[in-house]
Amino acid sequence: MPILSTDLLAYYRSMTTRSLTVVDLETTGHKPPRSRAIEVSVLHASLKDGILHQQTSLINPQVEVPSMITKFTGIYQEMVDMAPPSAEVWEQFLPLLSEGVITAHNIAFDYPFIQGEYERLGIPYDRPESDRLCTVKLSRIMLSELPSRKLPDLVQHFQFPVGESHRAEADTIACWLLAERLLKEIHNEDDETVLARFGEQLLPLSEASKFLGCSQKAASSRLMAAGFEPYISRRSGAYLFRRSAIEQLYWQSHQLSLPSS
Repeated sequence: MPILSTDLLAYYRSMTTRSLTVVDLETTGHKPPRSRAIEVSVLHASLKDGILHQQTSLINPQVEVPSMITKFTGIYQEMVDMAPPSAEVWEQFLPLLSEGVITAHNIAFDYPFIQGEYERLGIPYDRPESDRLCTVKLSRIMLSELPSRKLPDLVQHFQFPVGESHRAEADTIACWLLAERLLKEIHNEDDETVLARFGEQLLPLSEASKFLGCSQKAASSRLMAAGFEPYISRRSGAYLFRRSAIEQLYWQSHQLSLPSS
């Protein structure tokens, strides 16, 4: 079921009043359980109070740190070997990760690692979708005009005063500063203004087809027949359409399907 702009507005407005638990991990690879976390940072903050607490730790999962990870993060084997063992770190961080809205820049990456680490300890860890916030998704819908929503690029764009990227402490602060900026804009602007910004988001045909209940080819044809020209991705050549155009056709089709009184 596609998520409409009005639903997204309600969701993000609710986030402006809640405490955020921002987390970032550095890992030995892309996917658990083969890859393990080697650094974690957790930051508690809210729009009302700002940053309340941050805690960071290197982790020793007793695995090899690949050279490409050392080059990417600056974390080398000796640093990990001298760090507290994995079980000790994750038990210590459990209370921090059990409150607030779990927030990360691409939570689809960090969250499975957190779950996997606790699974190794026999500790269930499952936060509901309503208690998760992804700042990649938030930046895509609020910053559609930017060519990149990668965290280092956003740090440079906004000139956030943080340390070197690809270390957990700095990236957690950067993620918070991004969430704070965008959620404050949502909080301070009226519904019409925010929805207009949401409408500028470019969505792939896979998303358009979900909204319109048809194949991607049919969705493209319907959108272009209605006068909505696609944006062609420079990177992939894929067709992208504005969220506002897709939702306009969605509402038209649903009004036509309603029974007459």
